[in-house]
Amino acid sequence: MQHYTIGEAARLLRVSADTARRWADAGRFPTVREDGRRKVTGADLAAFCVQYAQESAEEHGEPTTSVRNAMPGIVTAVTLDDVVAQVEMQAGPHRIVSLLTREAVEELGLEVGVRATARVKSTSVHINID
Repeated sequence: MQHYTIGEAARLLRVSADTARRWADAGRFPTVREDGRRKVTGADLAAFCVQYAQESAEEHGEPTTSVRNAMPGIVTAVTLDDVVAQVEMQAGPHRIVSLLTREAVEELGLEVGVRATARVKSTSVHINID
């Protein structure tokens, strides 16, 4: 299971490290001590990213513009079938869904909590591990 420091979580959430620390202190997402540093598991951070995006959308309304090219984020869901797979990501306030082959998902090691970047070109979305 991948772990993220508070600073890494803050960058993925696009907030300051102080804000991420306050949220962790308030119990909005759990942290653990590892190597003397506070960290959050990838799965817990992914769940919080989805919740945070929903809260932001409700508070500020859905974004009216499209973000193109590189969209760093975190994998929030992976659905595997015999041949195809669906990967969902949260990239800031944006939910990205990509259909790939099962083989590609397994090769890349895509799973909930993994940091990845969606690359958007026209109607094609490519996801790579950071």
